[in-house]
Amino acid sequence: MLLIVTYSEAARTGLRNLCRRHEGPVVRRFGRAALLEATEYAAFLAVRLRETHGGDVQIERTEPFNEFVALDESVREAAKAYANRETASTPYAAFAAGTEHPDPDRLKGNEL
Repeated sequence: MLLIVTYSEAARTGLRNLCRRHEGPVVRRFGRAALLEATEYAAFLAVRLRETHGGDVQIERTEPFNEFVALDESVREAAKAYANRETASTPYAAFAAGTEHPDPDRLKGNEL
């Protein structure tokens, strides 16, 4: 997919108009950003928008995040357990202390 992010009011207006006129390649719109299909037509639209608005438009190629491929099961289980914790105000470091859940410093240091 292509991620388009806009940084000015004029570029946001251009992105909004692009998404309205060309609904086919638009996967999702987020206000000042949008995801487009990874097609040459979508790339044409994105580059055309950048040519019009210059540095106020950023284009990135992305891929969907598959947590079952990218993450160890221990990280997924820790996220599930933390989301369902009894006390919502407990920070993750305190929640994980003394358990088998991954240490937050380890999580911060490991790239996907």
